[in-house]
Order: sequence, then C-alpha cells, then structure tokens
Amino acid sequence: MDAEAGVLSSPGQPRSALRGVVRDHWPLLVGLLLLAVPTIVSLGHQTWSTEAGAHGPIVLATGLWLLSHNRIDLTAGRRQHGLALLAPLILALPLYAFGRAYDFISLEVGALYLVFLVALAQMAGVAELRRNLFPLFYLAFVIPPPGWVITYITAPLQTFVSYVAVSALQPLGYPIARSGVSLTIAQYQLLVEDACAGMNSITGLVAISLFYIYMIHRASWRYALLLVALIIPVAVFVNILRVIALILLTYYYGDAVAQGFMHVTTGLVLFVFAIGAIFVIDRALQKLFGAGRTEQAA
Repeated sequence: MDAEAGVLSSPGQPRSALRGVVRDHWPLLVGLLLLAVPTIVSLGHQTWSTEAGAHGPIVLATGLWLLSHNRIDLTAGRRQHGLALLAPLILALPLYAFGRAYDFISLEVGALYLVFLVALAQMAGVAELRRNLFPLFYLAFVIPPPGWVITYITAPLQTFVSYVAVSALQPLGYPIARSGVSLTIAQYQLLVEDACAGMNSITGLVAISLFYIYMIHRASWRYALLLVALIIPVAVFVNILRVIALILLTYYYGDAVAQGFMHVTTGLVLFVFAIGAIFVIDRALQKLFGAGRTEQAA
C-alpha cells in the first residue's frame, strides 16, 4: 500500500493539493507504510502464493484503481476533526500487533484494513468513504478468511462434490468408491481437499465478478444481486468438474501426474472457464430480461 498517496488521488487533482495531503498527513502515511509493507510481504509468502489467495494481488490492484477511477478527493477531510477516528485506531493497532506477533495473518490484515480506512477517513473525510463504499468493500477481499471459517464452509461442499463425482463416474464403469470425502479408484486413494471443495473458487469468483458487475451494472442492484447469487452454483459446478478431471487423471496416468502440475493447471483452466460462464450468464440474462448497460451511478 505504499502508493496510496499517488494511486488514490484523482487525475484531476492538482499536484499542489497532493503535496498538501502529504504535508498535512505525513505522520499518518508513514505509520501506514510501516504497517503495510511487512504485512504485504507476509501475504506474498503465506497467502498470495497459494491457490486460496491467488486473487489477492488482483483485488488489491483493482480496488485501488477503483478508488482512483472514482476520483476520491484526498483533500476533502483536511478541515475535519480527527478525534472521532481515535477509537477504531486504538482498537486496530493492538489487534495488528497481536496478529503480527502470533502469525494470525487474517487478524493482521483485517486490522491493517481498519487502519487504512481510518487513514482514508482522516484524509478524505467520511463523506468520501460513503461515496466509495463498494471499492472499500471490494478491497476487503484482500483479507484472507481464517482457517476455521474455510473448514466450516467447505465441509459440506467437500461431501457434496465427492458424492456427485462418484455418482457421475460409477455408472460409466469406473471402479470408484467413496467413504466421506475419501475416494478410491482402482489402487489409488484421493482426498477431496479444500482446494477442490469450492471455497477458493467462490472467494476469487465473487471478488472478480463483483468488480465486473460494478463496472457494468453498478446502478442495477437487483440485477447485480442476481448475478452474485449465481456465482456460487457456478463455482460448485466447476469444482465438481475439477474433481472428476483429477480422478480420471489419477486413474489413467497415476497419482504423480494428477497431484503434480496438472492439479494446479486444472484449477486455473476451470477458474477461467467459470469466469467465462459468468460473462455468458450475464449476456443471457440481459437478453432474457432486457437488461442492458445501466447508467453509471454518480
């Protein structure tokens, strides 16, 4: 987040105004940088390098671009009193320190996000934050969900995906059996892990689809909600296809191939397929309901 001062300023703002922001709020900006840099490094090592958090850098870059695209005015809060912002800051800093010290990346990033909101409110004012509610909500997808949340949500998805995959392959004559989320095909045993259970795809798909919906249909909230509701079944369907593909790869080519580079490759290919499916659904719904491009919200 070391580029907030430049990225968040609108193209139309004079350089003198931007210099005024830096001059008036440099302690806040320096403090934000001191918190943000090590956290982003940790995200790069722990989360963004995994399948679960691959969407993180995209969300961060496009979220900051949205704030710039909306021409957020960083000089609007110059005359506002900042004492009201001390309460969330006092809450966020100990949470950040605790998350950083004990390696709770979700807590650390969540606290940093709250500090970022406080800094933005101090510089731009609360009214500007209200005007940019969606970009700020969208940026929250950078926060990795805690492991217990992923486990809780993916548990039923794991069971459902494994059940559907086995039910689809058994009638075709494949020697496959299921015990919970453990699958056995021929001499191989597979476990439907979180990566194949839908959570990772749902998180990334929701984030990217929200960006698309906001840019194209930001004024049609009912239509946007309909598209968002369709993301989850698309993600689950795509993950069923992925599990079936990995089962067949294991059966025909062995466990080394299925759990090697093809494991990641199938995920990437089907993720792109899911995004394309959202675009196709959007086009179909526009023709069905006569929903065209809506006028952009101010």
